[in-house]
Amino acid sequence: MSPIEIGIVSVLVMLALIYAGIHVPFVLALTSFVGVWLIKGNFTIATLMLTQAATQGIADYIFGVVPLFVLMGMLVSAADLGRDSYIVANQLLRRYAGGLGIATVAANTVFAAITGVTIASAAVFSRIAVPEMLQFGYNKRFAVGVVAGSSVLGMLIPPSVLLIVYALIAEQSVGAMFLAGIGPGLLLAFLFSLGIFLTAKFFPRYVISDPQKAAAIDTNDNLTGLELVWKIAPVVMLVFAVLGGIYGGVFTPTEAGAVGAALALVAALLKRRLTLRGFWAILIETGYITASILFIVISATMYSRMLGISGLPTQIGDMVRDLDASYVVILLVFIALALILGTIIDSVSIILITVPLFLPLLAPFDVSLVWFGIVAVLATEIGLLTPPFGISCFVVRSTLSDYGVTLGDVFIGAFPFAVVMLLTVALIVMFPSIVLFFV
Repeated sequence: MSPIEIGIVSVLVMLALIYAGIHVPFVLALTSFVGVWLIKGNFTIATLMLTQAATQGIADYIFGVVPLFVLMGMLVSAADLGRDSYIVANQLLRRYAGGLGIATVAANTVFAAITGVTIASAAVFSRIAVPEMLQFGYNKRFAVGVVAGSSVLGMLIPPSVLLIVYALIAEQSVGAMFLAGIGPGLLLAFLFSLGIFLTAKFFPRYVISDPQKAAAIDTNDNLTGLELVWKIAPVVMLVFAVLGGIYGGVFTPTEAGAVGAALALVAALLKRRLTLRGFWAILIETGYITASILFIVISATMYSRMLGISGLPTQIGDMVRDLDASYVVILLVFIALALILGTIIDSVSIILITVPLFLPLLAPFDVSLVWFGIVAVLATEIGLLTPPFGISCFVVRSTLSDYGVTLGDVFIGAFPFAVVMLLTVALIVMFPSIVLFFV
């Protein structure tokens, strides 16, 4: 077989093995290793590529940003800053139609600005927001759907681990990707809130199953203005320190991760939410998450090199030019592929598998790779809400095992939010300035 044929077969075998349930990093490493071995006809060369990918793939200083932001997110959760954000948003918004749902979106938006992990958002607000909504007569499916849907903001609003991964793969500035995520993140949060408000107005039964309980919201005790400020102050200070430091040029994204982790640790200690045992558990969990992400990056590095050696991306690019396909067609193909892969694998894996294939296809069109990165992240994040994988939905379900919530309830409740995300992708494609305004 020719190198291109080997490249095509390796991609097909890779997808088949992933659908068979084999762990993505092992599949990427194995198919890449065998592909290079067959293309070069030399076992030693394939072994050297494997060694270089493992030793050089994550040796860059910038990769230090991954464990630091993961650690910051874990410490933020331990400090209960997500709960504080929800308390403030809840008091300000709860009396509006669908107010508790809107408060959940608002709190998730704030929480997303201090943690870059969607799973953290889903776990935190499942414990905080869902019991609150159920207590006041909200529909169970709506409650879990709001939490699962709004949790995706954690991967779009900076700082975001997924934006960092894309920046590393596409060789773009992490700071530029963070700036680009602000507009789409706020737009998505606004559309989520607007959708909840309109649904509560015109289809109230979908939102509230017990109106009498919902009416009792007005009898809740209120916090004073000073108490609200005290609740939200640590969150505001952390966001200002991390994002303000990056955008103001005070420090690099990697240094910002260290600053954020240190401030989150101080907040957790001052609030007396962290024990020595708990801190050790957080360090261990940070290591697990970081190792899994970087293992995928190493495997994806091998995959990208194998594709380059095979010449497959160049060949596909030539075919696209011969077909005279527009970049919109290429984007539609990418979005469709991201949605399909989202049913079986996680977001980081989707980015690492698809981006190396599509970047050469977009090169002739002089498309902003920063803009494409936001489109890619949004399209990929939809997979967090779609069956059968839908990791955000699984997290919500597992966190609420005592509330009689089924996985089907979560998927059904999250479906409208997936539709809103598709609408947001369409708006970004039509109006790129939404992404590039702050860049």
